[in-house]
Amino acid sequence: MNRIPVTAAAIPLLGCACLLLAQQPPGPPGAGGGPPGGLGPIPSYYTNRSVPLGAVDTVAADRACTARGHAKLVCLADLLKKDLSPELLARLQLPYSVKDAGKWSNFPPIVYRDRVGVTLGEMSPAQEGIVKSLLKEATGIAVGEGYDEIEQILNADDFLKDTTRNPGFASGNFQIAFLGTPAAKGTWQFYFGGHHLQFSSTYRDGAMIGATPSFRGVEPFTQIKQNGRDNAPMAQEHAAFATALVALSPAEQSRAKLSQTYTDIIVGPQREGTYPGTKAGVRVGDLSQDRRALLLRAIETYVGDIDPPDAATFLAKYRKELADTFVSFSGTPSLTAENDYVRVDGPSLWIEFSMQPGRLVPGIHPHSVWRDRSADYGGNK
Repeated sequence: MNRIPVTAAAIPLLGCACLLLAQQPPGPPGAGGGPPGGLGPIPSYYTNRSVPLGAVDTVAADRACTARGHAKLVCLADLLKKDLSPELLARLQLPYSVKDAGKWSNFPPIVYRDRVGVTLGEMSPAQEGIVKSLLKEATGIAVGEGYDEIEQILNADDFLKDTTRNPGFASGNFQIAFLGTPAAKGTWQFYFGGHHLQFSSTYRDGAMIGATPSFRGVEPFTQIKQNGRDNAPMAQEHAAFATALVALSPAEQSRAKLSQTYTDIIVGPQREGTYPGTKAGVRVGDLSQDRRALLLRAIETYVGDIDPPDAATFLAKYRKELADTFVSFSGTPSLTAENDYVRVDGPSLWIEFSMQPGRLVPGIHPHSVWRDRSADYGGNK
């Protein structure tokens, strides 16, 4: 996949990268990070403390909450709230609000400071164990997907912290909030996010009604050793899309090729509903069965980031709509160069995958978003 390793020789180049990123003006409309949020000093709750999730113990949390599915999420949420100080509880448990749900970005806190919730770095080991159990129950434990991918993205932030020595990067800076009260009845959202990550699962009366917006990214885009394990998040998404695009015939690639260069995702943070008015590319229903299956495999790497029963429900919807879904790309189909880009645009489904230039280390790295036209934020406005 032509993934560029980070070498010791590159380290001296990184000292001011974080400062330069903080000084960058907002990008053009559609820039993946959304507008910077917040002025002045970085809030004190960004402690820049590493919280390696792989080493966090969930035994006590899992023993206290033995149910499965939504019932376990409610039990764990109650357990976490019971053990928090009043000040942290006030930031963790918020009223349900789509406005607060939309306060996410792929920028680190040195640039974007409007996220809601409590950081992992403010929590005790027992509280971290509850959060880890929440994430595993809500996202599943498949290798390279869901919780495992989240753990690797947080490990990559610790790598940037250790490599650049700049503030703002750390697994402990990621934030969790409950928008609405987790309960068997009513609407609430499990919010978890930070640099290069947003997880947004919305529930009503015990059933998931929205799994999006879901953002994933990582820098560096190479296998790294961090926090006692190998990490290569986004590798499965990258490989699946490259395989699907390369498998298209020359004529299909020509029809799928976009005339415009896309330097980032276009329906990113704070860009709700900004979908193109016309679908572009190749209609999936016009592809062979084998090529449809390859594209569906790429879609599965996104839907697989939520718990298996809910993933099956969303995948069934997207499978039903697959014939009227379009796939397009710009740059190269192998997705190995800066500004390579792929889009899946269906009646409900929207996925973008964009290869970005290195910001903090040499090489390229991905930004990617999964959205649902009817179910973002649970369909709430």
